[in-house]
Amino acid sequence: MSRLALLSVSDKTGLIELAKALVESFDFEIVSSGGTAKAIADAGLPVTKVSDYTGSPEILGGRVKTLHPRIHGGILGRPALPSDAEEMAAHDIRAFDLVVVNLYPFEQTIAKPDVTLPEAIEQIDIGGPTMVRAAAKNYAFVTILCNPEQYALYLAQMAEHEGEVTPGFRQDCARQAFWHTATYDQAIAHYLSAADSEANIDVATELPQRWTLSGIQRQQLRYGENPHQPATWYQTGNIPSGWAAADLVQGKPLSYNNLVDLEAARRIIAEFPAYVPAAAVLKHTNPCGAAQGDSLAEAYQKAFDADSVSAFGGIVALNRPIDGDTATAMTQTFLECIVAPGCDDDARAILAKKSNLRVLLLEDLLTGPTHAPRAIAGGFLVQETDNIEDDPSEWEIVTEHKPDADTLEELLFAWRLVKHIKSNAILVTNHRTTLGVGAGQMNRVGAAKIALDQAGERSQGAVLASDGFFPFDDSVRTAAAAGIRAIVQPGGSKRDADSIQAANELGLVMAMTGIRHFLH
Repeated sequence: MSRLALLSVSDKTGLIELAKALVESFDFEIVSSGGTAKAIADAGLPVTKVSDYTGSPEILGGRVKTLHPRIHGGILGRPALPSDAEEMAAHDIRAFDLVVVNLYPFEQTIAKPDVTLPEAIEQIDIGGPTMVRAAAKNYAFVTILCNPEQYALYLAQMAEHEGEVTPGFRQDCARQAFWHTATYDQAIAHYLSAADSEANIDVATELPQRWTLSGIQRQQLRYGENPHQPATWYQTGNIPSGWAAADLVQGKPLSYNNLVDLEAARRIIAEFPAYVPAAAVLKHTNPCGAAQGDSLAEAYQKAFDADSVSAFGGIVALNRPIDGDTATAMTQTFLECIVAPGCDDDARAILAKKSNLRVLLLEDLLTGPTHAPRAIAGGFLVQETDNIEDDPSEWEIVTEHKPDADTLEELLFAWRLVKHIKSNAILVTNHRTTLGVGAGQMNRVGAAKIALDQAGERSQGAVLASDGFFPFDDSVRTAAAAGIRAIVQPGGSKRDADSIQAANELGLVMAMTGIRHFLH
């Protein structure tokens, strides 16, 4: 008797080639449902519809097709077990040797900007995951294929082993099948959680009781932060997004550190609207320079000049497509990576002369993760990302001196950037350009000293931003002595009055935002 294969796929890539090989080379009979059966029949290949095989029609608008004992008994039955074999014979159930199933396109559906909740619900597959899981559980007897990329490997195994596959191959397919259904269920759970939030169901104030992480390996990286640390890049979901969707137009494959720095650069450049040309130069996730300008080339040059020593070997992010002038400026020093939403032909030709320079185009630099997991021993932490919009109209100007419009804009520029600097963080800026960065210090006094020393004489008339409050007035007095004219900080210290008094004595403007931006 010929062997039996069950084929029911949403993604029909490679379907006909597989079905043809099964029938013509390996003497399979094919049982199939819905559109899969039609595609196979239209190709002139013999196929039995699931409804004809089970004797039960599809019902409920196709919601129930494969949920039948002849299907699941054939998948889960163990022919080598006498009791199973007897029951299968008694109920006229044939064993399936091969199950080929991939699932309704849930992720593709929810990726559409105008998708409704009912439309998404209809793309939650029931019979598909049930068949996948059943076949994966019974991998000792059944091969489960859930990805078109597996078809050629399966046929190669069959050809190599005289119409059989190895137990190891079946087990590997089972492992992939369970990851497939786990990822699918995760996408549904996260989507419904977001839908609850949008519908104002009272779950938005707390994260879910369970949180799952899964990904598809995109690239085996050479190593992690250091050569002795293995690392891999995973993309979330089946549809590439974020850096997985970026176009690497030139340069070597990205490294672990490149990707970490690029994401930090993306978060910074996303702070700036596209109508204001902006550039950021990063090193080890901290900005060594960031600036706005009248043109993209000017913005880049200002950001580079802010700390040209640290910029060597840095990462550059731009909020506008790269033009020829900007490309020329960026090729005057060694850079690791450049990312921008686009690149014109003149710029591509100029950048191509730097063969070691990685250039990525990511059209949507604004969209990033909404939650940030972090591993700890025995588990992981999850928090919402710090994407709060900073609104100066909600700030409290606590000093006698009040900021004019330009000073307020400068304070906003500094405040947008300081939240992307490792705590304790102090930032000095002027003319929408960073001048001094004090990052990752154990005390705020040390961070202020580093930032002001780096800015040097450029501190005269500049502004200073602090990611956390001042517990004492010493940093305010140090800033004033260096020539700082205005300070923005969260406030909230028991000694705020001391800092305010010092600012008033020294003629400074001080804004308190009421929001802290620690970055650990």
